[in-house]
Amino acid sequence: MGVKGKVEACGRCAMTSVVDAVGDDEGDDGGGRNPFDGDSIEVSEDQLRAVSRHVIVLGTVKERLNKWATGLTYDR
Repeated sequence: MGVKGKVEACGRCAMTSVVDAVGDDEGDDGGGRNPFDGDSIEVSEDQLRAVSRHVIVLGTVKERLNKWATGLTYDR
């Protein structure tokens, strides 16, 4: 998974990637690429709810199955 010697086993890889993505490319003067500059995709709350209903339903089903399985396993 990557070049040996550059992989960090402690989870710092994610932080390194974030720092590299938003890091200061032009010195320490605070100038650099801002990831929030430029165009962005915005979705209204109604649209977000409309496309995520299945996630809510599946989450509810999963919660009920977990309760059932826990009851079957531990409440004998």
